[in-house]
Amino acid sequence: MTYVLLIIGFVLLIKGADFFVNGASKIATALRVSPLLIGLTIVAFGTSAPEATVSIVAALEGNAGVAIGNVVGSNIFNITFVIGVAALIFPLKVENATIRKEIPFTFLGGIALLFLISDVTLQQLGDNFITRSDGLIFLLFFAIFLYYIFEVARNSRDKLENTIQEKVPMGKNTLLTVGGLGAIIFGGDLVVNSATDIALSFGMSQTLVGLTIVAVGTSLPELITSVTAAIKKESEIAVGNIVGSNIFNILFVLGISSVISPLAVDNKIFFDILLMNVLTIILLIFSRTNFRIGKVEGGLLAAAYIAYMIFILIRN
Repeated sequence: MTYVLLIIGFVLLIKGADFFVNGASKIATALRVSPLLIGLTIVAFGTSAPEATVSIVAALEGNAGVAIGNVVGSNIFNITFVIGVAALIFPLKVENATIRKEIPFTFLGGIALLFLISDVTLQQLGDNFITRSDGLIFLLFFAIFLYYIFEVARNSRDKLENTIQEKVPMGKNTLLTVGGLGAIIFGGDLVVNSATDIALSFGMSQTLVGLTIVAVGTSLPELITSVTAAIKKESEIAVGNIVGSNIFNILFVLGISSVISPLAVDNKIFFDILLMNVLTIILLIFSRTNFRIGKVEGGLLAAAYIAYMIFILIRN
């Protein structure tokens, strides 16, 4: 039965992503905003719902390792494997604003995380924690990001106000978007739970399952959505989805989780956070090459994730 649920989960993910991308891109047209903006907001926040759910539940249950590891692992998976596979399917165009503002903002979030967990080094405390005050700092950064997004949306609408737009049935596309998102989240949940049960039956430890299957599983919506967007040549949605999701994961998910309950930090996670920040810089460098991420860059990013997976399997 577990294998059947796994297959059902994948079907829901694939079909849900198809409806979700179609609906979201049509809504962008109707609202006179760019697909990139929709990718950064509706698509990004929607596909990050599994990460938010897992990390918030983990925080409530006092499992800080899962809450933090899920976010960091998901972000690494997004930058490397998701962007890599999407670029291998169809080279991804990267907007100038994404290179100058959104990717640097992602890096800023990663650096803030690194500093805020370094309590032993910076404050000579006994242990490293993401405290409630740290969580409030993350949420403040997230509020700044939302303000920036609203300003971009307003300017985008002003520029497109006088252009002729095709009639888009908002009701139908809203239903497609919401229904697709629901299928993505429910499908992702089925895949994570089923894959975890299968992995544990093969003797994998819960820690290893958390670092691999849970992190990858909660990022399946981003993977399926970005790949679907790449196939449909909606590269702005594919890139915006990943950049927005990573910002959402660090600033909102960790912010809310640590406000609910302070999160104790495992010292091993420092390497992973450093790697996440290095990969963000690499993504920025790749994006500046002709304002796109091509098949070569995509292949390197996907290979980097496979190497990382081998490393954490050996480490743990």
